[in-house]
Amino acid sequence: MNKNPLHRRSFLKNTVAAGVGLSMLGSSAKLFANEKKPKVRIGLIGVGARGLGHLNFCLHREDAEVVAFADPDTAYTLPKVRAMIEKVYGGKRKVAEYTNGPEDFRNMLKRDDIDAVIIATPWEWHSIMAVACMKAGKTPAVEVCGASDIQECWELVNTSEETGIPVFGMENVCYRRDVMAVLNMVRQGLFGELTHLQGGYQHDLRAVKFNNGKQYYGGGVEFGEKALSEAKWRTNHSVHRNGDLYPSHGLGPVNNYININRGNRLVSLTSVATKSRGLHKYIVDNGGENHPNAKVRFKLGDIVSTLIQTNNGETIMLSHDTNSPRPYSLNFRVQGTNGLWMDDQSSVYVEKKSKYDEWEKTGDFNDPNSYFGKYDHPLWKKYANDAAGAGHGGMDWFVLNSFLECIKRGAPYPLDVYDMATWYAITPLSEQSVAESGSVQFIPDFTRGRWMNRTPIFALNDEY
Repeated sequence: MNKNPLHRRSFLKNTVAAGVGLSMLGSSAKLFANEKKPKVRIGLIGVGARGLGHLNFCLHREDAEVVAFADPDTAYTLPKVRAMIEKVYGGKRKVAEYTNGPEDFRNMLKRDDIDAVIIATPWEWHSIMAVACMKAGKTPAVEVCGASDIQECWELVNTSEETGIPVFGMENVCYRRDVMAVLNMVRQGLFGELTHLQGGYQHDLRAVKFNNGKQYYGGGVEFGEKALSEAKWRTNHSVHRNGDLYPSHGLGPVNNYININRGNRLVSLTSVATKSRGLHKYIVDNGGENHPNAKVRFKLGDIVSTLIQTNNGETIMLSHDTNSPRPYSLNFRVQGTNGLWMDDQSSVYVEKKSKYDEWEKTGDFNDPNSYFGKYDHPLWKKYANDAAGAGHGGMDWFVLNSFLECIKRGAPYPLDVYDMATWYAITPLSEQSVAESGSVQFIPDFTRGRWMNRTPIFALNDEY
C-alpha cells in the first residue's frame, strides 16, 4: 500500500481516476495518425502563472485559436485571463470559461470544437487530465513533473496506445539554446562516445514555495490554503515526499544525447537524500521562530542525488536542490571518450583541440569561431528572432511551436508519451530508493521493447 499522503487517489477528493487495461490495442504507427490541420483549436486547463504564458503564445499565433479554458481560480486568475483575451481578441472571438471547481475541465472536454489541450496545473492532476483528454479525443500537451506512483505512468502509456491519441511532453529545457548546441556537438562526434552525463534541478525555490497570499512569489512564509499560486500546492509535496520531485529538466536533454527510448533505455537507479533543513530555516529567518509554519516538519531532503544506469552502459547523475540559497543551475555535464561540456562554467574540453588540462569557453552564439557559434543548432539559427522575448529565454516558444507544428503536419511528437512516462517514473522510484537507504530500483520499459527499433527524431533538422 502506498502511504504517501500526496498519492493522487487520496489527495484528490471526488476524483475518479480513469483506469485503463494493460492490453495492447494500439500500435506505434497508430499513435501518430493525426489528421493534418491548418489551424489548431486549443483548450487550456490551468491558466495560472505558468498557463498564462501558454495562453499568450496561443493568442498570438495565426495557426492557433483559443476556444476555451478551465481554471477554478475565479478571484485571482480569471480577471488576468479575461484581460489578456480581450486585449488580443477583442470582441471578435468568444472564449468559453469553465471555472466551476476543479472538475469542470471535464465539461470543457465534451466540446467538439477543440483539437488539443495544454495542461499546466498542479502536478497531481497531470495524468488524470491527460487521460481524460485522450479519452475525449483531444491530444494533450502536458507540463512536466514527477509521478506519484508507477501506475500513473502506465495509465498514460496504456491510454495513448488504446485510444491512438499521442501525448506531448512539454520539457522546454530540451529546446534551450546551449542544450541544443551541445546536442549538435554530440551528434557530430565532438566528444566521442558518451560515457557519463549529469543534469538536475538546482533552483532556489524558497520564494516559490512560500508567499504572503497576495503575490505569486515571496513576501511571506505561508503555504497551502493561506498562500497563492504554487505555494498553495507545491510546498505540500516538500512536506510529505522525499525524492527527486522534478527530474525532467535535467533528464530530458541528456536522454536526447544518448537516445533513450530510441536505441537505448534507462535500466535502474539508486537515490539518496540529505537531511531537511533549508525550508525550516527560511521560515524562521523570514517569519520568526513563533510562526506556526516553523513547527512544520519537511520531509524533502535539501539535496537528492540519483544515479541512473542505462542499457548501453552510460551513467546519469541527477540532482534535485530546491531548498537552499544558490544560483540557478541545471548542472549539465556531457562526457565522452574525447572530452566533455560543463554547463556551470560554460566550459568545453576536447582532446587534441584544447590545451592539455585547460578548459575552453563555449563562447558566444554570434561568434562563428566559438564552439556555440559553430555548433548552434539549425532550429535556433532559423527561429531565434521568432522566439525572442518568449518565456525562459525563448525555449517556451520552441516547445509550443513543436506541439502545434506536429498537429498541423500529422507528424510524430519528438517528446512523446514514452519519454514522459520515463521522466515521471523517476520520482516515485527515487522516493522508494531513498526510503530504503539507496536501494536499487528498476525502471520499467514503457515502450515494451520498442526502444530497440525506434530511431531518434528529436531536432534532426530546422523544421520544428
